[in-house]
Amino acid sequence: MEKKCTPLSARIWVSAILFGFVGQIAWVVENMYFATLAQDIFANSGRSDLSYVVTTLMVIFSAVFATATTIVAGGICDRIGKRKPFVAYGYIVWGLTIMIFAFLPMRAEGNTIGLIAFLLVAFDCLMTVAGSTANDAAFNTWVADVTDPTNRGKVNSVLSVLPVFATVVIFIGLGSLYNSENESNWLFFVVLGVIPIVSGIVAVFLMKDGDHIVRNSNPDYIKEIFFGFKKEAVAGNKMMYVCLAALCVLGIAQQTFFSYLINYVQNTLGVKDFFIPLAVIVLGSAVITGVLGALYDRFGRKHFYFPLLLCVVIGTLLLYLVKFIGANLVILYVFATLMMGGILSLSGALISTFQDYIPKGYEGRYQGVRMCFTVMIPMIVGPLVSMCIGLNAMGEGGADFAPPFEIFLAATVIATLTSIPLWFVRKDADSLRNRLQK
Repeated sequence: MEKKCTPLSARIWVSAILFGFVGQIAWVVENMYFATLAQDIFANSGRSDLSYVVTTLMVIFSAVFATATTIVAGGICDRIGKRKPFVAYGYIVWGLTIMIFAFLPMRAEGNTIGLIAFLLVAFDCLMTVAGSTANDAAFNTWVADVTDPTNRGKVNSVLSVLPVFATVVIFIGLGSLYNSENESNWLFFVVLGVIPIVSGIVAVFLMKDGDHIVRNSNPDYIKEIFFGFKKEAVAGNKMMYVCLAALCVLGIAQQTFFSYLINYVQNTLGVKDFFIPLAVIVLGSAVITGVLGALYDRFGRKHFYFPLLLCVVIGTLLLYLVKFIGANLVILYVFATLMMGGILSLSGALISTFQDYIPKGYEGRYQGVRMCFTVMIPMIVGPLVSMCIGLNAMGEGGADFAPPFEIFLAATVIATLTSIPLWFVRKDADSLRNRLQK
């Protein structure tokens, strides 16, 4: 049965797309190019073993800092009752922290390898604090504020597509500025830093907070920051945590390969001109996610959960099987688009369901819980799995840095486990809809 959607103003749509898009440009840089930068620096320095170790440390520390920042900043957002200042000024600081990577060389001498490794991790953590305050805490809370259950799926599906468009912009529009053989890639990081700075300035004039924000007036502020981790919060919102568990397992599957995607295409598959394949894949994924997003709010997300999970499982498995059938580009396009389309679409649907479960007035305080399940745990467990697989493959294959096919087999196994919490989320879908309509 079709459901009538509450219309959203043009100002809300423009703000959601613009600041969501710019935020994803910054996160794509953090998730892919910072990792690629680290991998290239140590490969250029003859220490490919450190490529896996430092990438894993960057991802883990970034995840911990992102979660801790979102817990604190989300609580402050609810305490003050405003989101706009955190988005606007946070994006400006975010851009500045991206620029500091311009100071890192592309080759480390023997006596500076330890320092470069430390700076990579430290700079990534600094950038993450700024980004998580602006995007993970403030912007995501703002999205929950300005949407309702009738239009939330559509908005979050659009937002879940933005990472792929951000990837296209960076790879095709700005990717030529980055080269692993350069002495330095300062221009690449300076240009990318300017983008969030400009968007933060625009946010000062364009963005508007939601009309019905419930300000947290509880004097015991410190306890309120960690509200979402309290026993009573879990007991009173069990299905919210089950939904987050599904997102968590799906995220672990994605993180087993995501930080190595560029070098997987270039070094493992031998596709040196990787811009076109990745552009085809991300645009195809965007089309899938966009079409499904328009259908979620009309026909109910529950009907799409398991078909999308099946796409993820089949897609990752087929990318592993490329090891035996060869890296034909057409096959790669189909397999990878199926996988990424499934991940993006299912993530968007589950994020919308998570937002439906949030009690009114607690939107900011639950963003830290979301980060714990969707960022910290996946970005610790996933990279550890891929690091173990990668180091083992290096032991057999020598010093060349080429992420192994087996990272996708691991993703297949982990993605399959998503079916357990997802079954309960689907089972509760009708009950949730009835509660929201009261």
